[in-house]
Amino acid sequence: MAEAADFQGMNPSPARRWLRRTASLIVGAPLIAGLLTGPAASSAQAGEATKAPTGSRTVDVSLDTLAPSAPVEGDTLTVSGTLTNKGKKTVTDAEVDLRVGPRLSGRSAIDEATKRTGYLPGSDPAKLGGSYTLKVSELASGVSQDFTLAVPVKKLDLGAEGVYQLGVSVTGRTGDYAYDQVLGIQRTFLPWQPEEAESRTKLSFLWPLIASAHVTAETGSDEQQTPVLANDDLALELAPGGRLEQLVSLGRQLPVTWVIDPDLLATVDAMTKNYRVKDGDTTVAGTNQAIAKKWLTDLQAAVKDGKVVALPFADPDLASIAHRGKNVSGALSHLQTATEVAGTTVETVLHVKPSTDFAWPVDGAIDPSVVDVATSAGAHKVIARSDSLKETGGLPYTPTSARPIGGGTTAVVSDYRLSTAFTGDMSKAGTSTLAVQNFLAQTLALTGQDPDNERSIVVAPQRTPTAAQAQTMARALQALSTEHWTQPADLMAAAGQKPDARATTKVPAASQYPKRLRSQELPTQAFQDIRTTQDSLNSFQVILTQPDRVVTPFGNAINRAVSTSWRGRPLEAQQYRDAVRTYLQGLTNEVQLITKSDVTLSGRSATIPVTVQNKLVQDVDHLVLRLTSGNATRLKLNDGAAVAEQPVKIAGGHSQSVKFDAAANANGQAQVKARLFTSDGVPYGEEMTFTVKVSEVTPTVLLVIAGGLLLLVLAGIRMYTHRKRTVAGGAADDNGGEPEQPSDPTPDTGPESGKPSGPGEKVDR
Repeated sequence: MAEAADFQGMNPSPARRWLRRTASLIVGAPLIAGLLTGPAASSAQAGEATKAPTGSRTVDVSLDTLAPSAPVEGDTLTVSGTLTNKGKKTVTDAEVDLRVGPRLSGRSAIDEATKRTGYLPGSDPAKLGGSYTLKVSELASGVSQDFTLAVPVKKLDLGAEGVYQLGVSVTGRTGDYAYDQVLGIQRTFLPWQPEEAESRTKLSFLWPLIASAHVTAETGSDEQQTPVLANDDLALELAPGGRLEQLVSLGRQLPVTWVIDPDLLATVDAMTKNYRVKDGDTTVAGTNQAIAKKWLTDLQAAVKDGKVVALPFADPDLASIAHRGKNVSGALSHLQTATEVAGTTVETVLHVKPSTDFAWPVDGAIDPSVVDVATSAGAHKVIARSDSLKETGGLPYTPTSARPIGGGTTAVVSDYRLSTAFTGDMSKAGTSTLAVQNFLAQTLALTGQDPDNERSIVVAPQRTPTAAQAQTMARALQALSTEHWTQPADLMAAAGQKPDARATTKVPAASQYPKRLRSQELPTQAFQDIRTTQDSLNSFQVILTQPDRVVTPFGNAINRAVSTSWRGRPLEAQQYRDAVRTYLQGLTNEVQLITKSDVTLSGRSATIPVTVQNKLVQDVDHLVLRLTSGNATRLKLNDGAAVAEQPVKIAGGHSQSVKFDAAANANGQAQVKARLFTSDGVPYGEEMTFTVKVSEVTPTVLLVIAGGLLLLVLAGIRMYTHRKRTVAGGAADDNGGEPEQPSDPTPDTGPESGKPSGPGEKVDR
């Protein structure tokens, strides 16, 4: 009676309210309730779904633990959790019971059972009852209470191997009902394999170590080029209990294939030494070296005997490149560089040789252009997913993961259900337990589809699992460690398995690429920005005597600019690209022309100096300074040409004055342009313009000067003659007319003075 009434009344229907008002007819309630189990009741239930929880949604049942997850004969199944009264009325005389069964027919049946929420007679089995029932006398509105049920497996009456539905229900009364009904239920799955399987499914589980970009393009000017991080948030993920720390500590105990972004390793390795962190317009010293060292040491130990796949450096967004960047020049070359540096980075930091033959598009979604880009850098295996490469041949079972898709490329197709089993908030114990049981149920059901056909299945979970998600994945894998129906395999072995002849191998068309994923891609403008930065870097490195100090950090930064981690963060992605471009421009401007004032030439020829400054810490070379006269008739440069060039080489932190010969033909002004070029003719920096004023010396002026000199000479001769006559007359008077014998004249100059010369005074040096 209670079950029938609950089915039609998970929420109080108008019929039920009528029943309560007519208590005198209570003896007819079972009959009326039975009559209302049709479409009308379903409509009433749907119409009141948004109201306060009633019916079998009154009490929320959370299954926090279920142990063992995959019981065998002789085990005792223990289920514990929490009951929470979500209704407005107090629940009285309640019982908590297990409901076991029925045995589900396959993976689709598991999917259907997962979608159900309320209690449904006929689909939900009867209570186990007996001594395995927990009594709850009262549960007030909004109050929670823990529960634990322990039942020997032999009492569950499990039959043949397979997946059984397992439910925990709460039956009781509220003030709205005068009879018992199911007030809450939670379902999960119980995988059951009483005997050892003759064949097992090979299971390859990917364990991703991927993080968002943290390193900027900026480095210190010291010999070690101290790296600068945008923030120190990565340390939180590396610290005990952090996301990356949990992935390493859990993964080292599991049979998994490590899938690693080399940029993460390079960043943590840099943090083990001196590093700086951006703080506004300046930087401060990083302080988490100890955390970084421990994490890296633990990871080295974890992967020592394991299998490692290295993604291209910074985990580039392959779909964004394929759909938005492929036609922008240089986009594919960055992917090639990212792949080349990946293997070297992993081997240097972890001391293991990784496989670089795998590409992993976002969510395993592929189309022809994504496959082309994924393999353009040398990868021959693409990690796809079964919701992208869907089966069309009507196979009654899940085929082996490896599929040839043409051109010598193998698609390693991960299973959609298993790969998405651990998404969502796994920090809640109830959610985590349901995910583990669902994963186990799906793997057993998969094996049971065709037990004589041993297949190889790949699980590729989300790229950046949270700590709680990692813990849940570990629990699921640990439950499979007894190898009931699976056996572990690495990704390389999975890719080498013999493909199923009937499995789909046709790559879906571009029109089938998920719109949700396409909307998250980097825009075409992002790749145009990157091309601009790369062009500037190409010009800049030509003049450097130590180009690696600039090319390496900026090359890595450009790779980070197309990272998959920017999905869902378009503003942050734009800010990162802008910061890289701005910093490179700042370095480029450290080599520049010093602004020059106007020049005046007082003569037919002169020398024009132009100063070039180098504020970099390294020398620059392969520069050419070019001067161009705007009026070659009035002002010519270097042997009568309108354009003159001089090579430039400047030591770090110095300036150099470059001199050009100039010749003037007429008075007036001439505009002169000065600009630096690289040795291959590419303009460098901004152009500088200054004015040369020509003041030529004319023949008339020369005649005036010559006349003045002639008058001075004549005046001097006259003065000399007059003095000579005066001296001769005086001597005759004193000596009776005989001239006196000449003697040494008395000096007419005083002692030499050390004071500065006066204005206009000529000083011989």
